[in-house]
Amino acid sequence: MAPAAASGHDIAVDIDPAALLRAYDDQLRTAAETLGALTVTRLGPIWMATFPGGRGFVSYRDLDGADAATIRQWVAAALRHFAADPSVVDVEWKTRGHDIAPGLHEALLDHGFVPGDPESVMMGPAEELAGEVPLPAGVTLRRVTDEADVRAVSAMTDEAFGDPVSTRRADDLVSRLSGEDGVELWVAEADGAMVSAGRLEPVPGTDVAGVWGGATLPAWRGRGIYRALTAVRARSALRLGKTLLHSDSTELSRPILERSGLVQVTTTTPYEWTR
Repeated sequence: MAPAAASGHDIAVDIDPAALLRAYDDQLRTAAETLGALTVTRLGPIWMATFPGGRGFVSYRDLDGADAATIRQWVAAALRHFAADPSVVDVEWKTRGHDIAPGLHEALLDHGFVPGDPESVMMGPAEELAGEVPLPAGVTLRRVTDEADVRAVSAMTDEAFGDPVSTRRADDLVSRLSGEDGVELWVAEADGAMVSAGRLEPVPGTDVAGVWGGATLPAWRGRGIYRALTAVRARSALRLGKTLLHSDSTELSRPILERSGLVQVTTTTPYEWTR
């Protein structure tokens, strides 16, 4: 496949994993990860963002070759920053498998961060996923905008992941969809009941849109519904001028994206601190 030129960027991106990883690092970290934040505070290469709903987040392009002692100091300082704000309920420090970060894992553990499950960072051309996918009989797709529907999607997603229904996550999703950054929420329904959902998040100033929040109720998995939801979001991304898709994928969704042409460029592991 011929390379796809990155609009407004001087990086040519194709399906080569190394080129896609460069696009990921250059376009999808720091500023792209802190869009919609209430506040962003800098600490060396680290960006500390506070989002609506009491969510803290740590981002960086890289750690500037820092040694283990310096990284430990940054972890401690970041935790003090968030702990000093009583509105912050939890903090995610998002690590990447290809980063050079000596001692980061140990420093995060020592400061009360708990690692989550590793996920695959997937990147690739949107057109590879945009084809029509047949749906099971009685299943339809639609874009959701009404607040009541958004909250219903959030509750269904919590159920799909085996989590308690979270009003805070629902509030955050409603807030995001009411903004002007183009976030879209799509749902699959069977006989009027929501069975699967996912978001499309165009990243301003880049060629990339993220496909996020993919969740399907267990009884409806393995029927092509998630793939169809991904396809409709890919078509929407192309209409918005976004030629690349990105997703952090579990082992359930990774094979679906791989069959559609996305490739794994690295891994990511979230470390969570909860007040």
